[in-house]
Amino acid sequence: MRTIVCFGDSNTWGHDPASGERFPADVRWPGVLQAELGSAYRVIEEGQCGRTTVWDDPIEGQRNGKDYLMPCLESHRPLDLVIVMLGTNDLKMRFSVSAEDIAKGAAVLAAAARASTCGPDAGPPEVLLVAPPIVKGLTEYAEMFEGAEQKSHRLAGHYRAMAELHGCYFLDAGSVVEPSPLDGVHLEASEHLKLGMVLAERVQKIFGASPEANAVA
Repeated sequence: MRTIVCFGDSNTWGHDPASGERFPADVRWPGVLQAELGSAYRVIEEGQCGRTTVWDDPIEGQRNGKDYLMPCLESHRPLDLVIVMLGTNDLKMRFSVSAEDIAKGAAVLAAAARASTCGPDAGPPEVLLVAPPIVKGLTEYAEMFEGAEQKSHRLAGHYRAMAELHGCYFLDAGSVVEPSPLDGVHLEASEHLKLGMVLAERVQKIFGASPEANAVA
């Protein structure tokens, strides 16, 4: 059995933009991924609302992905694949960081996983670095994410470059899904389904061919 950790924020946790509650497990994209991959895989959800890549949140606190990543991976080892989809919260005005620096923050996590002994036979797990969905049509989060929309469109190019640099696989979630018009940030159930299906295809491709054939594709 192959084990996959999905390390992300509220769009991995499953925040419903309509109700503010959590989507059921089978609706969230990690649940879709599990259903598509079947019993040969174990998919572990590790989503936290507000999680950043490497930044300490002065308001919400306890949201730094870098601080939790290695304890998380150690607790679930051995792992075959770590899917990292973070960066949306880094777009908040309070952090004032560039799209390039957000990608570099995500790359810190990818590099840490790739340098770890959390994979099979105490080797490194594979890493799939996912550029997060774009932010657009902001409503209730407009002030919090001021200036984020244009910046979010630049993330994918930087994430691709970081994936290539660190020997990771890459996927641009913004080419697959769009945020809900209700808040401009979170995914609706239909988008979770799309993302889970595409990621399932990607995972099957990763484990069916050599990394050289699939990296940054």
